[in-house]
Amino acid sequence: MDSLEHKLEARKKDNSFRSLKNETSDLIDFSSNDYLGLARSEELKQKILSSYQNGQWPNGATGSRLITGSNELSSLVEDNLSAIFNSPSGLVFSSGYMANLAIFSTLPQRGDTIVYDELSHACIKDGARLSMAKRLSFKHNSLEDLERKLKAGEGQIYVACESVYSMDGDMAPLKNLSELCATYNARLIVDEAHSTGVWGAHGSGLVNELGLTTSVFATTYTFGKAMGIHGAFVACSQNVRDFLINFSRPFIYTTAPSAFELISIQSAFEHLKTHPSLQLNVLSKSTLFNSQLPEFSSPTPIKSVMIGGNSQTKALAGELQESGYDVRPILSPTVKEGTERLRICLHSFNTEEEIILLCDQLKRHLD
Repeated sequence: MDSLEHKLEARKKDNSFRSLKNETSDLIDFSSNDYLGLARSEELKQKILSSYQNGQWPNGATGSRLITGSNELSSLVEDNLSAIFNSPSGLVFSSGYMANLAIFSTLPQRGDTIVYDELSHACIKDGARLSMAKRLSFKHNSLEDLERKLKAGEGQIYVACESVYSMDGDMAPLKNLSELCATYNARLIVDEAHSTGVWGAHGSGLVNELGLTTSVFATTYTFGKAMGIHGAFVACSQNVRDFLINFSRPFIYTTAPSAFELISIQSAFEHLKTHPSLQLNVLSKSTLFNSQLPEFSSPTPIKSVMIGGNSQTKALAGELQESGYDVRPILSPTVKEGTERLRICLHSFNTEEEIILLCDQLKRHLD
């Protein structure tokens, strides 16, 4: 048995083997990141198709942004997104993963330090690994540990966090983080993957809702979750934008977003602007869940029901699925061994009755 096969067999043995399956489920969705229901919105779909068909656009981008992939549409979308996010400038990327890879592999230089929350997404950690900077992690949401790491930092210090953490559904203490970074002249970079669309005017995120745009060095917004489409945007200064264009390999050497992708981004934000009730709706569903299961409450639509053990967690998810609820298990090594859990996502389209019935099922299984 070679090393690849051996590792795959080990995954199967501990019940953590991953495989792909076609999603054709008729179950009630409590697992997707489609918080506002925009991925399934027929109205948004028609808006995108109409805008695309009314223009004379090529099927593909035809090249990277620095060759043939930049055009009037990409500039327009970036200008509009900069206005939505109250940012001096910014740059569109194909995904949030690529955006964070670009930021953390490019901006910190040799002799600098990246200090990241230990629960930061893999793309932040991967980008940091590709940089020449020193890397330090701090305990999740711990200002005390962050300060210790700031004191140990060298050169220009970059601090990375997420505004909403995807596995626990909790929030970063952004105001306190920004104040601490200012004290140590550190540059705060915030990933708004799970808050884009849900918070802030017209879906502009928590950094905007909290009035911290001038305190944050750069912010990543992704559109494949609450916005229901695909792509990402780095909101930043003109100098940072220019630096990424000149030095970021994930930007320079990748094909530009197609016109269809850009139009989808533009249409999604136009749609959300005219449907502000979607944001209030999903947050009210979160409040309802919290009232039903306070031991698993969180301030976000993401609810983490800790079970422990891959087999036990998969078994409970299977029972809920048999009852009609699409709830997925999150297993190690995605999360630390012993913290395997059910990750429940609430949506604007989930009815109050569905949420109450799901909570009742969980109560029965967990008692």
